[in-house]
Amino acid sequence: MTHTLTAPCSYQEDIKKSRFVAYAAPVTTVSEAMQFFAERSDPEATHNCWAYRIGQEYRFNDDGEPGGTAGRPILQAIEGQDMDRVAVLVVRWYGGIKLGAGGLVRAYGGCAANCLRLAQRTEIVDLATVTCACGFAELALLKSRLAQAGAVVQQEDFNEEGVSLRFVVPRSAISDLEVTVANITRGRSAWELLS
Repeated sequence: MTHTLTAPCSYQEDIKKSRFVAYAAPVTTVSEAMQFFAERSDPEATHNCWAYRIGQEYRFNDDGEPGGTAGRPILQAIEGQDMDRVAVLVVRWYGGIKLGAGGLVRAYGGCAANCLRLAQRTEIVDLATVTCACGFAELALLKSRLAQAGAVVQQEDFNEEGVSLRFVVPRSAISDLEVTVANITRGRSAWELLS
């Protein structure tokens, strides 16, 4: 069960005199993630390290910290919380005490994980797009069954034979809904899974 954030959030922690502030936000595109990092980065800070995951796309940046000690742990925090469509920026102001490679990994990864842990989240539902047809007399019952299955009608096209519907529905409900639609339309639904 994969989740994303419902709103941007932040978390602050001081570790051995260095201040770490994590910012996280829901994103749907790489450009949204990069814009989020640009808006939240602090040019006065010592480091602005970040990571994002959007489906199969991911990227991270250590921003001058030793390789693999900042961006990668932030990405691992995203993956460890089973999150997707999320961007996380961790800003560090150096406090004069070196943390070492292990300390940096724990600081960046831990700060990102705490930020995500405290954030409000929502489950990402895999949706499918479907078209089907029905007669005028079947339309009300069909729309009622679609709504019960969690489907959202996006388009209705009326013609002389009836109605063609285009809707999105949770992928997990498709097989049961296809049977229901076939029963309502007596097999004349012209059911087509588009995506």
